[in-house]
Amino acid sequence: MPPVLVIARLTIQESSRRRLLLALLILTLLVVGFSAWGFNKITTVTRSDGSPLPPEQVSLITSQLLIVVVFMFSGVLALSAAVVAGPLISSEVESGLLLAMLARPVRRSEVVIGKWLGLAALVAIYAAGAGSLELGAVDWATGYLPPHPVELLALVAAQGLVLLSLGLLLSTRLSGVTGGVIALVAWLMAWIAGVVGDIGTALQNQPLQNVGLVSHLLVPSDALWRGAIYTMEPEAFLATMRALGTAARANPFVAVDPLPLAFVGWVVVWFALVLGLSILSFRRREI
Repeated sequence: MPPVLVIARLTIQESSRRRLLLALLILTLLVVGFSAWGFNKITTVTRSDGSPLPPEQVSLITSQLLIVVVFMFSGVLALSAAVVAGPLISSEVESGLLLAMLARPVRRSEVVIGKWLGLAALVAIYAAGAGSLELGAVDWATGYLPPHPVELLALVAAQGLVLLSLGLLLSTRLSGVTGGVIALVAWLMAWIAGVVGDIGTALQNQPLQNVGLVSHLLVPSDALWRGAIYTMEPEAFLATMRALGTAARANPFVAVDPLPLAFVGWVVVWFALVLGLSILSFRRREI
C-alpha cells in the first residue's frame, strides 16, 4: 500500500478512537430525534378555522426550519474539523513521533496528503450520514424533501473540508489550540463578511459587495453555505424571493441563486492551493 494511503488509514484509526467522535455521534442522534419530533408538530398546526395547513405551507415552513437545523449541523462539523485538524501535525512534531516516521523513506508531502485524506474521509462520512439521517427524519415527519438533497450533502461536506484544510495548514506552524481557534475565527469572520456582502447587494453598495466577494475567495465556506441554502428552498419560495428583487438578498438564510460553476472550480483550486501551502510550510519547518 502506498505511504499516503497507509498514513490516511492510520489517521482514520487514530481519530476514531477519540471520544470526540463518539460524543459527536451521540449528540447527532439526539438532535435528529428531537428535530424529527419538532418537525412532526408542524403537521398538527391548524389555521384559524381549524382546518389543517395545506401541503404548500407545510413545505415552506419545513424548508425554513430545515435551513436553521442544517446551519447548526454545518457549524458543528466546522468546529469538529477545526478541533481535530488543529493538532494534526503540530502535536506529532512536539511529541517526536513525526521525526521517527520521517526517518523512514516517507516524504513530508506524503504525511500531509495522507493525513488530509484520512480526515477528509471522516468529514465526508459524517456529513453524508448525519445529513441523510436528518433528511430522512424530516421526510418521515412532514413528507418534505429538499429539491437537491445530494448537492446539499456535498456542499455541507465541502464546508467541513474548508475548515479541515485551514486547520491542517495552521497545524504545520502553530500549536493545536492556536491553529484550531484561528480556523474557527476565520470561518465566523467569513460568514459575517458574507452577510455584509449580502447587505451591500440589497443596498446596491459596491464596497460592501466587495467585502463579501473577497471573503468568499479567501475562505469559501460561506459561499458554500449559500449554495447549500439554495438546495433546500422550494421553487415557489424562490420565485417569491426573486420577485422582491435585491431586497431578498439581505437575508443571511435566503439564497436566490445557485452556486456558480466558476466558483465551484475556484473551490477546487483553493483546496489545491491550501494543500500545496501546507506541504511547502511543513517542508520548511525544522523538526
